[in-house]
Amino acid sequence: MYTATINTTNYNVDTNNGINGTVNEKPFYLDTITNQNGSLSIIKDNVSYNVEVVKVNYDDKTISLKVNNSTYTVSVKDEYDALLKQLGMENLGAKKINDLKAPMPGLVLNIVVSEGQEVKKGDALIVLEAMKMENSLKSPTDGVIKKIAIHKGDAVEKNQLLITFE
Repeated sequence: MYTATINTTNYNVDTNNGINGTVNEKPFYLDTITNQNGSLSIIKDNVSYNVEVVKVNYDDKTISLKVNNSTYTVSVKDEYDALLKQLGMENLGAKKINDLKAPMPGLVLNIVVSEGQEVKKGDALIVLEAMKMENSLKSPTDGVIKKIAIHKGDAVEKNQLLITFE
C-alpha cells in the first residue's frame, strides 16, 4: 500500500504488479507499451496517455512526470514512511549541515544574507571571486544564519569557515 501525492491531492494506491490494482479502493488496469525513447504509452479506460519521466529525486521520493505535455510532481510514500511520520521520526535521513566552508581560495565580493536570516536550500549566500570568476555560493540546507565569519573584501582560503547555521 502506498500513498501517492500528485501536486496536492493524496491517493491510496495498492498495486499487484505495477499495472493493475486499486486507487482509493477503486480497481484500475493499465495497458502499457514502452516506446523506443523510454517514454510509456498507457491506455486506461480506452484513453491513451504518453508518459515521460522528467526527474526522479530518490532522497525525498518524488518524481516529475510529463503526461500528454502536462507536468505533474508525484510523491510516493509507503507504510514505513507513514510509520516513521507517526513516530515523529520522518526526518532521520536528513543531514544536518551546520557550516558553509569556502570551496576554493578567493575574495569575498558580496555577502547576500545577514545573521538571523532564514534561508532555503539553494538560496544565494555569498559571492566569491576565484581565478577571476564570480561564484555564487548557495545554501546547502534550509536554516537560519547563526554567524557570518567573514566580511566583504576578505581573502579566504579553501575550507575556511564562512557561515554557521543554527
